[in-house]
Amino acid sequence: MSDKALLQYQDKTFEFPVIQGSENELAIDIKTLRAQSGMITIDPGFKNTGSCESAITFLDGEKGILRYRGYSIEDLAEKASFLEVVYLLIFGELPKADVLAAFQKDIVAESHVDEEMKKILDGFPKSAHPMGVLASLTSALISFNPNSVNVSSDKEMYAAIVRIVAKFPVLVAWTMRKKKGLPLDYGDDSLGYVENIHKMMFKKPSQEYIKNKVIIDALDKLLILHADHEQNCSTSTVRIVGSSHAGLFASLSAGISALWGPLHGGANQAVLEMLEAIEADGGDTKKYMAKAKDKNDSFRLMGFGHR
Repeated sequence: MSDKALLQYQDKTFEFPVIQGSENELAIDIKTLRAQSGMITIDPGFKNTGSCESAITFLDGEKGILRYRGYSIEDLAEKASFLEVVYLLIFGELPKADVLAAFQKDIVAESHVDEEMKKILDGFPKSAHPMGVLASLTSALISFNPNSVNVSSDKEMYAAIVRIVAKFPVLVAWTMRKKKGLPLDYGDDSLGYVENIHKMMFKKPSQEYIKNKVIIDALDKLLILHADHEQNCSTSTVRIVGSSHAGLFASLSAGISALWGPLHGGANQAVLEMLEAIEADGGDTKKYMAKAKDKNDSFRLMGFGHR
């Protein structure tokens, strides 16, 4: 196989290298296209464009394949915890028991969110969309962590990773509890990462917290399944904002806003609304499957399809 691709225009021929990905997929490297030819490409939606080389995730929505660092999503969902998957995605390998324990200990040490953040949260009405509130709270973390991160320093990068992994569940839980009119709650250092998320989100103020293993396991798998989906809209947004050295929390806040959209993470909301509507109509799933298959019916089965 030739490792070059040829582009012919009028009486000129231009050569571009062909590179092979981690799953043997091929790509044409056109970064010298403008310098060579004076031309650029137009690719609406970037359906045919890769913005970088990455060995983190491989996704083929048409074939139903999702792999993190070479591991199938089925194996990870069955055998790994969400925190193990976080470590795998960021650092490239599944952690050994002692490494995972140290990682979790570091996260617990950084899980406190400044009390003044509650004042910011108080400024939002209950009717505010959770994603808008979460994006604002994430951006507000800059005020309490103003120093920029030296991306060439392993120590600073590790500290930044631990900080956001530790604080983000608190912000998520506070956002949900604010909408439900519940008192804000901190976690419990004796609980696991996902168990803590469950407690912070769902503990009733007048009741003792009781673990629900079914829900915790479902939440763990849900987080694993959603952990990374290649260079999608929100990931690309974080990278673009971060490329200006805007800072970790500002970049993540922009990514959350991108995730909010109904054609991206907001599709999850559409799924829940669809399921609630089906239940309210009697719960006849076969009826709605038939409607989804009927090309003349405007009903859409939400949550399926990926590009």
